[in-house]
Amino acid sequence: LAMASQTVITVQPQFSAAQQPGVWQTGLMDCCSDCGVCLCGMFCFSCLGCQVAGDMNECCLCGSSVAMRTMYRTRYNIPGSILEDFCSMWYCAPCALCQLKRDIKRRREMGIF
Repeated sequence: LAMASQTVITVQPQFSAAQQPGVWQTGLMDCCSDCGVCLCGMFCFSCLGCQVAGDMNECCLCGSSVAMRTMYRTRYNIPGSILEDFCSMWYCAPCALCQLKRDIKRRREMGIF
């Protein structure tokens, strides 16, 4: 039997599409848009951190970290820098964590989380 010459594909073709820049669904100080999240962030910061970590399938201890905020921002192509993430978490950790939780909730509601 003679074998016909076949092209063997060894590399998956890549599709490149320009990803649109994302935005935070709420502002850093937009606590009134979800008072439940705001109260949880102010009075039980570690509980909210664990909720955020759980939402993102990460260790409970890293929910309120700069790395978590950076990873989330990168995943949704939200402009910013690690320095901005650090400053947000350092100077206003409850607000930054609440913003992250509100964003997760909104993206879930829109079906894009």
